[in-house]
Amino acid sequence: MKTFKTLFVTTAIYVLFGTQIVLAVGNGIVVFQSDFGLRDQAVSAMHGVALGVDKNLKVEDLTHDIPAYNIWEGAYRLDAVADFWPEHTVFVSVVDPGVGSDRKSVVLKTKTNHYFVTPDNGTLTLVAKRLGIAEVREIDEKVNRLKDSEASHTFHGRDVYAYTGARLAANKILFEKVGPKLPDQVLNIQHETARIEGKTLIGGIPILDPAYGNVWTNVPMALLLKLSKVKSYSELYTKPFSVTVTQAGKTVLLKAITFERSFAGVNEGEPLLYVNSLENLALALNQDNFADKFKISAGGDWRIEIRAK
Repeated sequence: MKTFKTLFVTTAIYVLFGTQIVLAVGNGIVVFQSDFGLRDQAVSAMHGVALGVDKNLKVEDLTHDIPAYNIWEGAYRLDAVADFWPEHTVFVSVVDPGVGSDRKSVVLKTKTNHYFVTPDNGTLTLVAKRLGIAEVREIDEKVNRLKDSEASHTFHGRDVYAYTGARLAANKILFEKVGPKLPDQVLNIQHETARIEGKTLIGGIPILDPAYGNVWTNVPMALLLKLSKVKSYSELYTKPFSVTVTQAGKTVLLKAITFERSFAGVNEGEPLLYVNSLENLALALNQDNFADKFKISAGGDWRIEIRAK
């Protein structure tokens, strides 16, 4: 009896449907992201819907400061934090300029056992690639929609995504009950992947550090070590690299920049190449805004090339 009760109250419970035994989905955590901001009631409404499904849910926020309609940044923010959260966490991401159109509403289950509830509009580009696609299901709004919300077609974040995500997190439904299974693919935003070509590191600029204007790339430090044929990045301190930044093929920056341990490695106002908190390469000016000074932004059409001098 004790063993049965223990299994029943843990998140790794088994639910019996006829002769089929299925592992339950959620761990009781739902994480919200949107481009809504916090000036009105939209985020609070989504929280309320989630807690209306189960008041014991742990409701958290990733960010609600995604620039309006910026699907690419939504994709990046999800990918930047997803695997810091436990298995079976449910993420609800609502950056949805196509709300009310024929774009699909989906739930992605990754191979790491994380769940992402979102429109299939490119938001899943990076987590699908890095964490892998285990399965994709289209949300059946006839079943998974907030009661009495059928007349609304402009707030799927509240009426469909928050509701469905909360039901998954609270184990009110199984993943199989989200809706019909789709092919194991999602809509992708084209972007530069990190790689070595000859003697050049190539990558993209997925995001800017909004507080300081640092330019963050998707190039992992490990690739610079491989290119430079050294074992420790400390061997590269103060060494110059040729950095080229382009947008849609047009050169925006061509400059020699030294690799440094931290911002203090250069004088105030001078540039540096460094390793950011995600252990990717980044560009900065000591106590100044690199992105503003050199007119650099972020997105799928931005490319960086790094070569040893």
